[in-house]
Amino acid sequence: MSELELLCDIGASFFARGYAFGSTGNLSVRTEAEILITPTGRSLRNLRPEDLACIDEAGTPLNAARPSKEYPFHLAAYRAAGRRAAAIVHLHSPHAVALSCLDNLNEREPLPVITPYYLMRVAPVAVVPYFRPGSEELGAAIGQAARDHDTILLRNHGLVCLGRSLEEAVDRTDELEETARLYFLLRGEKLRELTAGQQAEIARVFPRKLT
Repeated sequence: MSELELLCDIGASFFARGYAFGSTGNLSVRTEAEILITPTGRSLRNLRPEDLACIDEAGTPLNAARPSKEYPFHLAAYRAAGRRAAAIVHLHSPHAVALSCLDNLNEREPLPVITPYYLMRVAPVAVVPYFRPGSEELGAAIGQAARDHDTILLRNHGLVCLGRSLEEAVDRTDELEETARLYFLLRGEKLRELTAGQQAEIARVFPRKLT
């Protein structure tokens, strides 16, 4: 299976699992010469490789398909992250969006460290203030956050996950959504978080460098 076929399959999987609905969500992959991104106004449910839009790193169209209106923040994130990012997932998955809408959200630590996998694949999470989708301000804020974060929560909007590969970006997305789901299941209960020592052990045994 080619990477473009994989991207389409992953988009369909997100739709089937309720992580994307209607025409929401967008995914992209970067090669040496171009960026392939899901098209605007299209559901992730049934995309084919030939439906994907192709742009260069300046946003210039390289084929006839119109890219997602969110393509500016994909470009900003790729520029900021450099070689650390070869793929980006942006979804309005329900638990991540619910988290982003909490008025009392702790923006320095939006989720507790309740599993080692959250620490290994997701944390730390940057929280970006609300800006209109597709706006220059949103692109600039995501670019700033992507300098030293692979996982970004957009206030009242959704999530953005970067990866060195499409699979890594997807794993990060799944883990963030699942941890947010667990958090809401446990709200009102006394949480048992990993201790500082347990977190340090995870960081030592499973290092994840932002370089």
